[in-house]
Amino acid sequence: MTLFFILVATLAAGLLSVLLAATVALTWLPRFADRMVAFAVGLLLTFAFTDLLPEAMHLGFDPAQAGLVLLGGLLAFFMLEKVALWRHDHRHAQGLTSHAPRVAMIVVGDGLHNFVDGVLIAAAFLTDPVLGWTTALAVLAHEIPQEMSDFMVLLSAGVTKRRSLLLNALSGMAMVAGGVVGYAALQQAESAIPYVLAVSAASFIYIAVADLVPELHRKRQPADWLSQGLLLTLGLCTVLLIGELLPH
Repeated sequence: MTLFFILVATLAAGLLSVLLAATVALTWLPRFADRMVAFAVGLLLTFAFTDLLPEAMHLGFDPAQAGLVLLGGLLAFFMLEKVALWRHDHRHAQGLTSHAPRVAMIVVGDGLHNFVDGVLIAAAFLTDPVLGWTTALAVLAHEIPQEMSDFMVLLSAGVTKRRSLLLNALSGMAMVAGGVVGYAALQQAESAIPYVLAVSAASFIYIAVADLVPELHRKRQPADWLSQGLLLTLGLCTVLLIGELLPH
């Protein structure tokens, strides 16, 4: 019965967060997709620095370990993007764009984060069913702004609404996999969580700083400075507010 509860909770948290975020992100936000890049930057960086990395250190990393894994992740994503861009330029594959690496990295990073959430939900259920459902609810609420940022990144990369929904739903299913792994081998899974969190943080930081911020700098009018600064701040405040209301 515990495994059944874990499956239901992770499926609900993983997919409902995507659907709720899609309700907003794919209805009225697409017309503002170019401007919402700044909002996505604020969300991604705040999640990385105030949620993922602190959680990794809380679960066993000291600052030096977290920094080293973060740097390793940034280097790995840099090389991944280099290889993907070289392959794109070399083969001139039809339908691919220079945004393809960004799409892959946001899906991988979000999938890793969702996997960790699944393990944490499983750990909560193994402790107490009430704690399990409470944790699942907290994860659901916590994931909505994160999924919104993913939609914004995908839309800004030219991905269609339908494909964006499919990719986010697939990354959401990683939460179910994390729940199953957590139930079957919680001790081994927990030991890997700090590494997974730091690598996920690296993907969010790399996408925000290497791919999205240069896009923001293409718009240099004073009005753009104001709107981008406000949207960055709004993204930051959104994450902090959710964190205060429902601690992760």
